[in-house]
Amino acid sequence: MTNASHLMIWPMRRVLNRLWALVLLLVLGLPALALAQAAAPVALGQPLPTLNLKDQHDKPWHIAPGTRLVLFAAGRQASNLVQAVLEALPKDQLTQKNAVYLADMSKMPGFITRTFALPVLRDMSYPIGVSMDDTTLAGWPRQPDAVTLIELDQGLLKSIRFVTTEADLRAALAR
Repeated sequence: MTNASHLMIWPMRRVLNRLWALVLLLVLGLPALALAQAAAPVALGQPLPTLNLKDQHDKPWHIAPGTRLVLFAAGRQASNLVQAVLEALPKDQLTQKNAVYLADMSKMPGFITRTFALPVLRDMSYPIGVSMDDTTLAGWPRQPDAVTLIELDQGLLKSIRFVTTEADLRAALAR
């Protein structure tokens, strides 16, 4: 092997070694990272998974121990339904009913979320838990265009229902 060919092989070896290290990192490192961030599934009789979220004003948001009802909107139509019902009610209605509103905005493009959606939500008079990460609520039950009603009893999941009309949502909040 000549000195010139040896000089050409050396940079290729470095590149191959770095590629090999990257492959090992991807194969060994990312599955563990993905498992650590994966959302816990929601199951009847179990407590809801702990959420580390912020509200529409970028303040910490959580589901309090005494919460009886979680209104979960995983899409635009479901979110519009919740907002239409809540806007017509007294501003402390959620608190009085031990209910919270949680919106999954992870499918919305970031620019749209920051420019349009969050400013609209900031005008709402009630706190809204906002999830921007698609893994956080991945295990939560949802149906297209429906609001998921998660009823809790002493912190344990008692029932899951889906509503698609203002009347059904008002009835759930009236209980």
